[in-house]
Amino acid sequence: MATKTTKTATKPKTTKGIKKTPLKKTSRKGSSSAKIQRLSFDNAALVKQLLSEVPARAAEVLTYRFGLGTSSSRETLEAIGERWGITRERVRQIEAAGLEAIRNSKAFANAKKSYEELAEFMQTLGVIVEEEELLDGLASEEKARNRFRFLLVTGSAFFRERETDDFFARWHVEHETAEKVHEALTRLYAGLSDTDVLAESAMLDKFLDELKGVNDAYKNEEVLKRWLSLSKNISSNPLSEWGRTHAPAIRTKGIRDYAYLVIKRSGSPMHFSDVAKSISALFAKEAHVATTHNELIKDARFVLVGRGLYALSEWGYAPGVVRDVIRDVLSKGGALTREKVIDEVKKVRYVKDNTILVNLNDSKHFKRNKNGTYALA
Repeated sequence: MATKTTKTATKPKTTKGIKKTPLKKTSRKGSSSAKIQRLSFDNAALVKQLLSEVPARAAEVLTYRFGLGTSSSRETLEAIGERWGITRERVRQIEAAGLEAIRNSKAFANAKKSYEELAEFMQTLGVIVEEEELLDGLASEEKARNRFRFLLVTGSAFFRERETDDFFARWHVEHETAEKVHEALTRLYAGLSDTDVLAESAMLDKFLDELKGVNDAYKNEEVLKRWLSLSKNISSNPLSEWGRTHAPAIRTKGIRDYAYLVIKRSGSPMHFSDVAKSISALFAKEAHVATTHNELIKDARFVLVGRGLYALSEWGYAPGVVRDVIRDVLSKGGALTREKVIDEVKKVRYVKDNTILVNLNDSKHFKRNKNGTYALA
């Protein structure tokens, strides 16, 4: 039981700095899922033309490295070196020479409009895009994704940022905007605490406050969410609430985490059986009543406040029985009437009046004064 201790783009009109757009389904980390963009050029034919411009061995290395052949598997430098009996470094040199030859080729020059179209697509996504989301927006089939990855690497307008402890791998077409987005995400994370849980609209507003000097054309919900998805440190939970990735209210690894979200969403104590039902209804997760109850018992985030009723400890509840609640009430309020004690106890506990009175009349812990009030014994 528990006691409670208390490049340029046209500038659109915006509302509160955010251009409202219909929200799309979210993918990993709550980022916007881009629809497949059908570009006007044949990516398979273009890649074939580019590879024909380099020596056979370089073309073979590039084919293995990018998964451009019959297999979509992308091989490491070591694997290719072992295949040919040469060093990893020698394979890297052949690869680099092949890429350079492509960039200096006639086919590459003739493909200028195709590369420009690809760059324009990235502009519409917000200049900087998480790698997997970018590829998702270009193709669903793995071999096609590999071809676009190859075009991004060969194109001079595209820049790849490697994955770090703070960010996922990403591509951009404009250094200045990309840097401002990175800085804004870093400041945004620093300004959050482990207990902060923000509604999506509030998080977008907070993020917008951190973005300085970024073209207003990119300040719409879809792009802002896409930029948020670059960060490993900021995430959303299944209820579209945002916070630090490792925060208890954001990570969802099992029944106890879903139970936390369910009770938090309700805003008041819930019976363990209702918690299990809500998990199934809200998240389409199988939650057995007995399993859910056991998880609630074992996790310090939950506190028993009545018969089968659980609240969140962050609401101010702490472990204890009804007697402890009465003791806490009297220690803070001094001598109180019976009615006042019942009143105060029922603010933090779902119990009947008689249960409170039985405990209040325990002379080992409480005493009744001559004026009818009760105090600690």
